[in-house]
Amino acid sequence: MAAVAESFSEKRWCLKGLTALVTGGTKGIGFAIVEELAGLGAAVHTCSRTETELNERVQEWKSKGYEVTGSVCDLTVRAQREDLINTVSSIFDGKLSILEPNDANVDKVNY
Repeated sequence: MAAVAESFSEKRWCLKGLTALVTGGTKGIGFAIVEELAGLGAAVHTCSRTETELNERVQEWKSKGYEVTGSVCDLTVRAQREDLINTVSSIFDGKLSILEPNDANVDKVNY
């Protein structure tokens, strides 16, 4: 008579098969966005200006079983943005489902 309630995580939607780029994903809101997207099954690539911090976060996510990769990138430098785009395109075979421009310097980018 009593139905077994599904757990919260079973009711959540799934992003399995989707890809995401989150800039500035190693701290604050960006970190939380990477965690949420990866936790829902998306393959996520993030970037940071700090290599040590980036490597630590990627290892942390991988230890949780998340599919997360990262690049060192300063979005205010055009050549680094272009490298990031090429890297993401290569990793995700040219298919990007979600873009989250979360870097504090994103408003300073001159495209």
